[in-house]
Amino acid sequence: MTLYHSFDDFFASGQKEYISPFLKPSSRRWGEHLSFKVSILSAFFLVTAFITSFFISPLSSIFLLLIYFLSGTQALLSAIEHIQARDINIDVLMTLGAFAAALMGYPLDGALLLVLFSFSESIEERVQKRAQDALFSLSRLTPQLAYCISQDGSIQSRAIQEIEAGARLLVKAGDIVPLDGILLETSALLDLSHLTGESHPVAKKPGDEIIAGARAIDCSLAIEVLRSAADSTLQRIAMLIIEAKEAKPKIQQLFERFGKTYSSIVIAITFFVALALPWLANASFLGDGGSLYRALAFLIAASPCALIIATPTAYLSALSACAKKGIVLKGGIVLDALTRCKNIAFDKTGTLTTGELQCIGVDIMLSGSLSKAHAIAIAAALEKHASHPIARAIDRFAADNKIDPYKVEEVQVLSGQGIQGRITLDKSYAHVHFGNARWLGIDTKNEPVSHSSADLMIESEGVAHAHFRFHFTDTIRPDAPSLIETLRKRHKKEVWMLTGDRQSIATEIATRLGITRVAADLLPEDKLEHVAKISKNSGLIMMGDGMNDAPALARATVGIALGQSASHTALHAADGFFLQEDLSLLTFLLQKAKRTARIVKQNMGFALGCIAFAAPISLFGDLPIWLAVILHEGGTVLVSLNALRLLKK
Repeated sequence: MTLYHSFDDFFASGQKEYISPFLKPSSRRWGEHLSFKVSILSAFFLVTAFITSFFISPLSSIFLLLIYFLSGTQALLSAIEHIQARDINIDVLMTLGAFAAALMGYPLDGALLLVLFSFSESIEERVQKRAQDALFSLSRLTPQLAYCISQDGSIQSRAIQEIEAGARLLVKAGDIVPLDGILLETSALLDLSHLTGESHPVAKKPGDEIIAGARAIDCSLAIEVLRSAADSTLQRIAMLIIEAKEAKPKIQQLFERFGKTYSSIVIAITFFVALALPWLANASFLGDGGSLYRALAFLIAASPCALIIATPTAYLSALSACAKKGIVLKGGIVLDALTRCKNIAFDKTGTLTTGELQCIGVDIMLSGSLSKAHAIAIAAALEKHASHPIARAIDRFAADNKIDPYKVEEVQVLSGQGIQGRITLDKSYAHVHFGNARWLGIDTKNEPVSHSSADLMIESEGVAHAHFRFHFTDTIRPDAPSLIETLRKRHKKEVWMLTGDRQSIATEIATRLGITRVAADLLPEDKLEHVAKISKNSGLIMMGDGMNDAPALARATVGIALGQSASHTALHAADGFFLQEDLSLLTFLLQKAKRTARIVKQNMGFALGCIAFAAPISLFGDLPIWLAVILHEGGTVLVSLNALRLLKK
């Protein structure tokens, strides 16, 4: 539990008042959802006041006073503050309507308005809180303290802000990993469900990277810190969440600006109807059909509460649902932009492919007395001494073919060229070289290249005894082929591959994935030019993970960084990122964006329909105040509940 030394410390933390550690547990329970409880109590008093008005009028008046005190006091104080700040909004309209009704002799109608307004406000508050919880829970995961392991083995508790890269930390079983780091000594199972949405534990071995926010499940961990608190994964998520909160869609910005102007116009029309109607239409000033009654009904019916709340609740709910799936976006503005994009472009390495090479075959260039199995055994023995991607690919290839490594002596690793050593062949020594063709002096200019390759040369007494060529390709992500097909057929998107890799290699991967639009051999500036052109024409979603993708991610209509391995630069440039390296999340995101746009339109249509129906009728005196109240507040509750449907995964 976080320790607070004063009330100022607690309130500076941004926590809700009702969870203050300075309050008793019973008081905290009463404070939770207080506005909703007050609205329920006021509703009970309203029903009681209505019933007793037929039998005991004084008792009915007492219950009405309680309603105006419970639901009206806060509304009145808030309205006065807004008026003093010259901020005429829908809250001011509702408060004026309620108290004006009471002053005109319709206290029950005014109380009904206050109760429904209080109820809709509490519903709105709970909707927004529920929608925000999933977003902000991600940014509250980081512990404030960590256990540092000193050089002498002692353990000290330190604030994570003071810990630098290279420090060693102890993470106890069940605790949250405070900073990004490298796992030391033992293997472990980690729970990443609250970060990525992945329900199954993830196994990590020594040397693997562990991100801040992961929970140790089965044992204590020792990690070496990779990044300071300011640069940790959770800090990047927190910054994105802050941007998400501030980045509002254009339509929401429009209605927030529109709300103030519209509210002022409604008040002006209300006063005009109340004062001018007796002169223009020869109507009475007071009474059920009088100008004052009509003006009050119009004030309530024309208030755009449902219209204003229609968009933010929908976008917050959608962002929350995305966060639960491990998708963090920089606000509802990204959802808007997604619906406008007709193209999707992917980087190749690390996005459509895993970045891990896969050995797909061996060609015999000069066999001598050796078979392919001999070649694989020799290559596997040599590559045991290296750690680059080709080495891992050879090791897996040998294991898959159940071939044991050959015995190799005097192994030398030549950086950027290859590996060489010595084997016993036909009771004599032979030298083996495995690496790139240029190092081995092999001319490949006239040979077609469709993937990466490495050559194995066996020499005996200076003469080439055998020559084998190993072929490698990127490992395509398992979910990539189905995703490309879904994007093309269901979502009607034009799919591109933009990569800095060679044209022949890019074409081979694209053909296997069913992608027809390929641009290869691209430098970062070339990729940026392609992205700018496509985005300008018909909107583009760009997915990548590397530092070289950052300019393209920033320039695209929507840039998305993929996975925990995405570079810091790419994460900063992107409009959002996937916490999991799961391409299928893109389909979910597109569906959520489309559904959000549909629900926003539904909410706006319903809200505008209520105003268009009720406001004109009220001017003719055919709409009673109680019905105007129900139409107005009922509409607000309905659009809020409709927006909650977006919380579903």
